[in-house]
Amino acid sequence: MISATPPCIRAQSSPPLVATRRLKDVEISFPIVYGTIAFWLGKKATEYNSHKWTVYVRGATNEDLSVIVKRAVFQLHSSFNNPTRVVESPPFELSESGWGEFEIAITLFFHSDACDKQLDLYHQLKLFPEEDSGPQSIKKPVVAETYDEIVFSEPSEAFFARVQNHPAAIVPRLPSGLNLPAPGPIDHVSEKKRGDTKDHPLSQWFMNFSEADELLKLAAARQQVQAHIAKLRRQLSMIDGLPQQPKAASGQHLDSRLQDSLFILGSRH
Repeated sequence: MISATPPCIRAQSSPPLVATRRLKDVEISFPIVYGTIAFWLGKKATEYNSHKWTVYVRGATNEDLSVIVKRAVFQLHSSFNNPTRVVESPPFELSESGWGEFEIAITLFFHSDACDKQLDLYHQLKLFPEEDSGPQSIKKPVVAETYDEIVFSEPSEAFFARVQNHPAAIVPRLPSGLNLPAPGPIDHVSEKKRGDTKDHPLSQWFMNFSEADELLKLAAARQQVQAHIAKLRRQLSMIDGLPQQPKAASGQHLDSRLQDSLFILGSRH
């Protein structure tokens, strides 16, 4: 399920200066993925060191998130040395090893023109595969990822101009008649260390959260719903051979059966 997580709530204050003027009724979003990839150490595994894992926050299409994220803080289990880890530049990740699963807190801090509030995320580290996934393997890791979207509501003109053409940004339909500032440079990307994760060593294990993939899943779900409705109608048509109920009652019964069936089917997705 895609959820919008607005990290910024505009405070009520005196009218802003022109340089920080907000774009009313405008939103800009950045799809992200956060999660872990864990490898079993096989014969090298010990009682207290059985897996090597990496926790990360990345762009959903592996674009550079440093255009909005200034730093990421990962809060590990208290049993680790220095459990609070700060990552100041992309890729926003860290690797560790251990034997137990636990919840990792991830805090994202944004550039000052984007937002002055932090965003808190929580992820459960998974080391062991599901029962139906087969035994542990040193070649196939356990991957656990979550998709989300960071949505900036009524962004400042300066921030919007800086990021509107960035490949990680999604700009929905804008209000008619809106005068937008001219696009700004994309933060001198060529002069900085490359921060995307397209060639990341673990990228082959990243889940695909592209828009096309989501559309295919939605189309498949719609087809399943339509097939289920057709099957249910065929089953209900057999009632014709039974004593007939009043038409109103029969119609209500059919609608109820369809609604209940759709509710049950929908709850699976």
